[in-house]
Amino acid sequence: MKRWLLWLVVIVAVFVIGWYYFFYRGSTKTGNPQQTASTDTTAQSGPVPAKITWETVERPQAGIKLDMPAGPREYEVPSYNRNGSAEQIEMLSSNPDPTTTYAMAWEDNPPVARVNRDNPDRTLQAARDGMLERTQTYLITQSQSTVGGFPALDLTAKNAGGGILDARLIYVRGRLYALIVTLPSLTARRQQDVDRFYNSFTPELTGAGTKPANANG
Repeated sequence: MKRWLLWLVVIVAVFVIGWYYFFYRGSTKTGNPQQTASTDTTAQSGPVPAKITWETVERPQAGIKLDMPAGPREYEVPSYNRNGSAEQIEMLSSNPDPTTTYAMAWEDNPPVARVNRDNPDRTLQAARDGMLERTQTYLITQSQSTVGGFPALDLTAKNAGGGILDARLIYVRGRLYALIVTLPSLTARRQQDVDRFYNSFTPELTGAGTKPANANG
């Protein structure tokens, strides 16, 4: 099974390239019952949940305050839009053990929002579809909600080897946030840890949703 850090880098690339590309093609991967059944069987035994020491992380300029596993690192990842111009994706990432990653990524006015004319529901759905395609995962469950009054989409997906991707996507006035948890199997998930990570974050209005003057992708 590939390292989850590599998988996370692929997810980050989705922010600028994959989400636009796969929405434009209208491509969605939802999985099939046979694959889900087989991976569920293999997941009955395997890694146990990581032991997490939590710390509160604050980035006021980005409207971020949340709980993450101790020792998060901050990255600024260059990527490219469909016109070939470089854009920056901000990311916080922490690994409570070698096979588990908790991460948060955010971007102002991403291409997936621009191509959807800033429509929150379509932006979140397109982001979901691109994430599934680029990570070669199959959707297990999803639910729509609001976080701090802003539209959000929670999803859980699985890859062919039984690896789990949990994500919460939130669209806040032109800024797209993604809270991401990757795990080696279902047995490695402690639901209360995922819930704490998700629920500790509420977007701050003062730091979110700054749109650049040129929004043409």
